Amino acid sequence: MKRKQLKRTHILQLITTLAIILLINYIGSFLFTRIDLTEEKRYSLAPETRQIIRDLDDVIYVRVYLDGELPMGFTRLKTAINELLDEFRAYAPRNIQYEFIDPSADPDSRIRNNVFTQLYEAGLQPTNAQVRQKDGSVSQKIVFPGAILTYREVEIPLNLLKNNHGLSGEVNLHQSIQALEYELVSMIRNLSSETIEKVAFLEGHGELDAYHVGDITKGLANFYQVDRGAINGRLGLLDPYSAVIIAKPVETFPEEDKFVIDQYIMNGGKVLWLIDPVMVSMDSLFMGNTVAYYESLNLEDQLFRYGIRLNPNLVKDIQCNVIPVNKGVLGGQDNWQLSPWFYYPILSPGNDHLITRALNMILINYGSVIDTVGEDSGVRKTVLLKTSPYSQQVPVPLYISLRETDARPAESEFNRSHLPLGVLLEGEFESVFSNRSVPKNVIGEPVGIREKSLPTKMIVVADGDIIRNEVTDSPDGPSIAPLGFDRFTNQTFGNREFLLNAINYLTDETGLMRLRGRELRLRMLDRKRTADEATKWKLINTIVPVLMVILFGILTWFERRRKYSRRVS
Repeated sequence: MKRKQLKRTHILQLITTLAIILLINYIGSFLFTRIDLTEEKRYSLAPETRQIIRDLDDVIYVRVYLDGELPMGFTRLKTAINELLDEFRAYAPRNIQYEFIDPSADPDSRIRNNVFTQLYEAGLQPTNAQVRQKDGSVSQKIVFPGAILTYREVEIPLNLLKNNHGLSGEVNLHQSIQALEYELVSMIRNLSSETIEKVAFLEGHGELDAYHVGDITKGLANFYQVDRGAINGRLGLLDPYSAVIIAKPVETFPEEDKFVIDQYIMNGGKVLWLIDPVMVSMDSLFMGNTVAYYESLNLEDQLFRYGIRLNPNLVKDIQCNVIPVNKGVLGGQDNWQLSPWFYYPILSPGNDHLITRALNMILINYGSVIDTVGEDSGVRKTVLLKTSPYSQQVPVPLYISLRETDARPAESEFNRSHLPLGVLLEGEFESVFSNRSVPKNVIGEPVGIREKSLPTKMIVVADGDIIRNEVTDSPDGPSIAPLGFDRFTNQTFGNREFLLNAINYLTDETGLMRLRGRELRLRMLDRKRTADEATKWKLINTIVPVLMVILFGILTWFERRRKYSRRVS
């Protein structure tokens, strides 16, 4: 009788437990929640990301070209991408679809090379990786650490590997993982957005032509509608644009154009100023020497009113790029050698600002020092680009000769550090036309002069060549080199990403840019301690579990013996 009652009780408990589990699952189907127990919330999406993913009204298809046999670092990157896309799918199960593809999967080398060519032409950057085989040998493999996103027949490439030459491979991979959420969600937002923001390159003052800003234009076109044109004093012409780029002008700005730009800023417009205060003729230099001189663009008063002064000097830095110099005749031929050129400083973004965080080094050509002026508490100034601790500034006019590469630099002369060449200004600016009349050649009737701006931002860089890409002639027309690529060293600097970040920061009204500031701690092992204590921990991990099992068995045997000996007695 007792046995039947006990059986009935067990069955009832089982049914009750199953009912509770089913009820919890049913309630959970209506209540969506996720718990992230990590310290830095590495598996939690930002509110802006969740909103963008939830608002998708069609399928985003992501093809990630990281699969097959990969080195450990790239396997970590693949896992992080997979986990992030799974998080996206949790908020949009139908509209986030993805697959991982191994571009090296085909054994036929011709087909494989054809795939590589297609991916490269699509915009993905390859890298060489060493893969350790099962037999212990090491082989080279071409890896494309990137993805192609498709939305309604529109495809955009996305390179996901940071490649800062000043950092180790492990740190570069870690920074790539940190940036994944921002890189993916910003591209998804731009693909799926029904309205496209517009940015404009100014013309009419000798600015760089469309070819010499072709690469950055291509990059911006993934996010914005990019236009070009002259102001010609037409008031309100810039109003439809989220940002305006002034790229290396060489002719003076008339007052009517300055007024149009000023009132655009006063109404909340954003400007990226890329200005050369000092002119240097490269054609003359490669003949042996040249003279650097200050050239007024009639922008001095305007920039000064906003809080900036561009100095009539040039920066020299021991941390610099190289140029080819003919050192004479050797064996009947010109002896060309790559020599350090101190006027081409290489800047290491040192602060942790959202624009410069985790960037590669940036190349500057004949840059000048920027001074921040004024005590206006309504304008916040942040230095984005600065020289190394071993630099100097030299006034102009200045005689420059290639013979400078023959002399060993006197380190005592490079006694200035962290000279600013790029500054971000944020706040409310005063109009340069405050208490002045409207220039007579302005086209359009101004409804008064706004003397104080709405909250806005601008960035000033004292080098116009930071945005300039090389252009070579070919039978098929002008060939545009990647921005930041140096053909003499085959190194690509971070100019392109810096400028894209700059425009994205200026135009960001949603707070999405703050995702670039997300930090996932790199918890690296102490390699020396790991090597010193490897044997100890191997023994602990091997022997301790076995001893615990033996100890548990002995204790169980004694317990059973004690229990049964009592029954017998």
